[in-house]
Amino acid sequence: MKAVYFTEHGGPEVLQYGDLPEPIPSANEVKIKVRACALNRLDVYTRAGVRGTKMDLKEPHVLGADVSGEIVEVGSDVTKVSVGDRVVVNPRITCMQCTYCQSNQSEYCDKAGMVGSGKRGGYAEFAVVPASSAFPIPTSLSYVQAASLPTVFMPSWNILIRRSNLKPWETALVPSASSGVGTAAIQVAKNVAKSTVITTTSTPEKANKASALGADHVINYKSEDVSARLKEITGGKGVDVVIDHVGTDIWNAANRRLAKGARYGICGVTSGYKAELQMGAMFTSHLTMFGVFMGRSEDLEQIIYHAGQGNIKGVVDSEYSLEDARRAHEDMEGLDFFGKLVLTVD
Repeated sequence: MKAVYFTEHGGPEVLQYGDLPEPIPSANEVKIKVRACALNRLDVYTRAGVRGTKMDLKEPHVLGADVSGEIVEVGSDVTKVSVGDRVVVNPRITCMQCTYCQSNQSEYCDKAGMVGSGKRGGYAEFAVVPASSAFPIPTSLSYVQAASLPTVFMPSWNILIRRSNLKPWETALVPSASSGVGTAAIQVAKNVAKSTVITTTSTPEKANKASALGADHVINYKSEDVSARLKEITGGKGVDVVIDHVGTDIWNAANRRLAKGARYGICGVTSGYKAELQMGAMFTSHLTMFGVFMGRSEDLEQIIYHAGQGNIKGVVDSEYSLEDARRAHEDMEGLDFFGKLVLTVD
């Protein structure tokens, strides 16, 4: 099969387009004819071997967590899905046997891994994943749309809906509107929770796109003081829920602008890991701070439903053929895009 892979860590130039053997599913796995695979920051980190992703690379590695396509083969013990099903993959693979998995807390699974990281992913004509990770999609959802959903909508749903229980009368802060998580969280907060949404971005063009997605207030962090604007917009009350996938930069701007009882969810640290916590505010303002990594299968099922109904959608900036994966990585590192970059496979 045709695939994009790498045999050493490095820049986009280490990605090679060529032939690899087709994967064979085990008894509990399915083989998917890949139709689309979205890029994520984890792809860039894994390719470069940074942020804890360095691999021994004894064999070629295939990236790609967010995979959609058609099932072409099922293992002997598979009953959940069938050949011919259109599916999207939950990239978070869990053991389904530990205490956490058995008690519907699969996000805490000690043996969890990611498709495209610990296991070969979707930068290929075919991919093999556990049958429990394959979720049927409606005909109203294209493969490109489906592939743009999991890694950005699952943490957004987890933080905003399941963990924070965001209410219509509350205000949510979604930093970095142009990122995948940003475009997803704006829609979840506005179209599902029906809340007021404040977001940040860097250019007037991106600000207009964020407003079109549903953001009520857009702060240009290049030309405005984010903390001061949060105070102004909320009338000094502060924001009720923050979905932080940025890290240090947004923490320094937002931590003094949290409302009483605010919930602060963290799912990424692209701008830095370290921040200073004012511990007194934690108890005097009744704050809740927590971290999430992806979510549960039930989150993805609800995301698929709402996407199928048209309530939310994956925002896709650009599509690339499989052989253009290197260019897609270059564009991702360039940061001049709004939403998701997606590989399509014929």
